[in-house]
Amino acid sequence: MSVEIRGILSEIIFNNEANGYTVALVETDKEQITVVGYMPIANKGATFSFVGNWITHPTYGKQLDLVSYKEVTPNTLEGIENYLASGIIKGIGPKMAKRIVDQFGKDTLDIMQHQPERLMEISGIGKNKYEKIAEAFKEQREISEVMIFLQQYGVTTAYAIKIYKKYKQNTIHLIQENPYRLADDIIGIGFKISDAIAKRMGIEPTSPYRIMSGIKFTLNQNMLSGHTYMIKEILINETSKILDVATELVEDGIYKLTINQEIHLEQITENEVAVFDKNIFYAEAYVCKKLVQMSSVKIKELSKDIEKEIKDIEDSEEIILADNQKQAIIESEKNGILVITGGPGTGKTTTINSVIKMFEKHNQSIVLAAPTGRAAKRMSEATQREAKTIHRLLEYSFMEESTGMAFGKDEGEPLAADVVIIDEMSMVDIRLMEGLMKAIMPGTRLILVGDVDQLPSVGPGNVLRDIIDSTIIKVVKLDEIFRQAQESMIIVNAHRINKGEYPYTNKKEKDFYFMGRKTQEGIVKTIKELCKERLPKFNNCDPLKSIQVLAPMKKGEAGMYNLNNELQEILNPPSKYKSEKEMKTKIFRVGDKVMQMKNNYNIKWKNIDETEDGEGVFNGDFGYIHHIDEEEKELFVLFDEEKIVKYDFAQLDELELAYCITIHKSQGSEFPIVVMPVFWGPPMLLTRNLLYTGVTRAKELVVMVGMEASLKNMVDNHRIVKRNSGLRFRLKRFLDEDMLVES
Repeated sequence: MSVEIRGILSEIIFNNEANGYTVALVETDKEQITVVGYMPIANKGATFSFVGNWITHPTYGKQLDLVSYKEVTPNTLEGIENYLASGIIKGIGPKMAKRIVDQFGKDTLDIMQHQPERLMEISGIGKNKYEKIAEAFKEQREISEVMIFLQQYGVTTAYAIKIYKKYKQNTIHLIQENPYRLADDIIGIGFKISDAIAKRMGIEPTSPYRIMSGIKFTLNQNMLSGHTYMIKEILINETSKILDVATELVEDGIYKLTINQEIHLEQITENEVAVFDKNIFYAEAYVCKKLVQMSSVKIKELSKDIEKEIKDIEDSEEIILADNQKQAIIESEKNGILVITGGPGTGKTTTINSVIKMFEKHNQSIVLAAPTGRAAKRMSEATQREAKTIHRLLEYSFMEESTGMAFGKDEGEPLAADVVIIDEMSMVDIRLMEGLMKAIMPGTRLILVGDVDQLPSVGPGNVLRDIIDSTIIKVVKLDEIFRQAQESMIIVNAHRINKGEYPYTNKKEKDFYFMGRKTQEGIVKTIKELCKERLPKFNNCDPLKSIQVLAPMKKGEAGMYNLNNELQEILNPPSKYKSEKEMKTKIFRVGDKVMQMKNNYNIKWKNIDETEDGEGVFNGDFGYIHHIDEEEKELFVLFDEEKIVKYDFAQLDELELAYCITIHKSQGSEFPIVVMPVFWGPPMLLTRNLLYTGVTRAKELVVMVGMEASLKNMVDNHRIVKRNSGLRFRLKRFLDEDMLVES
């Protein structure tokens, strides 16, 4: 049976900033009680009315388990003074609080709310200070009201603060009018959360706001699968099912969104209309226009005798270039934009280094970049020159109040370079490509390097494949496997897999092995043995730094999540000497191998010897947990064996255990030894190019563990899920129109 308790919050024992869960001591007229539950607003010194149920904790005894609560105005002089002295209002400390209450008595809070100018009657409060106190008091009241309003709809503290910062005093009115605006305006709050809030508020399921928000949600889900548009009829039917409303209402919603210029409609075939998110449409249209422009601009000739220059490079580097490698050097000099593509062992790195040397001879300024931190680091190591992430190159900044991201380099301030070389182009999506193209002016040479047979970008679009298929841009394909590369079964098998042929396995003294196991349980057991004992012993390597387990899927007994838990248990077991922090379904422990899961350009780092500092940790960066400070609620990670980065506990969703990562997440990385579980799963996930991508991540050794039939099924499964990409038909349309003009 619920009870209602009124009292002053005297002490906060624990508060989870991420979700507002709080353990607090409350002073009532009769006793001190412990209150536990979700309290987004839990200001020490404030008076609350708590509704909850009494429970008995086995360790901490009697507690009030919170159902709901609300802040109430203190009605005693002591309560008012304690409230003002708590530090909740900037500009008022304990001494000032006493002077204010001595002056106004029980009318203090009413005067502060309705006649704040009377604060100037208090000694020590002038006009400037009164204005600051009045503003802080008003804001605190508004925040409390907003927090408690949002709490009833399950909104966390962090989001509630974001919402208040966006809407200020209009928060409650605007959300009551249209809760679906949260999905558009607040990063992190999507349709499902805003729909749940709307449902609790009694908003009709057929509300036009709900319909339009549902259409945008369906489009966004489609983009998460890599598509840049949806066919209108499919969008109508899918949205209708998701919202459980009539298709006619969805059609009306599409019409309104088009009128509002929030989406774009385009006839792509005689019978099909494509629906684009407006930002994706603009990105595709811009990239297409710029690609055509750069491919047709007359580029300045640098070399009078390119053949001789190539021969000089061969002599100085003591190499013999294949015909296609020479062709790549020639075309890079002749074209404003060039694609160089090829699989492992075909000499992409040698080609790029030769291209760089040729341009450097002509005093051309060159910048190098790749989509991820790991890929940029590899590029830097391979070329012995600085390489940046594309985001860093374009001077990315996070703009929370607007679109969420912006680049400092664009048409107004383009990159100051004669040549821009981008590696791992298969990972670049349409939005990043738009940012890159805006920063490159015609006359600058752009060279795009990548393996088109690897997995496409995580984000929407299929940029590299669309460019190659368009035939508008000059493409050089490196297809000759060099003799030294032919000695590696990793490279031989990568090409066999790519051609649909089964890999050679278990050849003596080679670098590619398959260990048959019939169950996922057997797979997990063998992988643990390999990582803990067999591979470190026979390869004389550090299991954390040299061995990387790559899983094709996240779920399942042999999936990423479970393998991380199992490997953590044997490679970094719990110890009384190691601090740890539980975070939802995982535990972070000192010594754990972890991966950064998204770009964070603002997080600060320091060298371990504190001689250097900087900002930025990037999606795909590996590190090791250095130490955990429970008191300060902070966790420290060591990246690149020298950079220490501090994470608040509320930021730990940016990290994932990395004993095992997905093959998708491994793109752009290389590891000495790759161990890969192979087991049955949905055919749409377990594809040939997924297997190919995983195999090509290894430098020295591949060990596959699992079911031979599943391995063969992956090789046979050449299912490349077709991506709806407008760039493809835009480029094709240009080519067709160009041919019509010529004829």
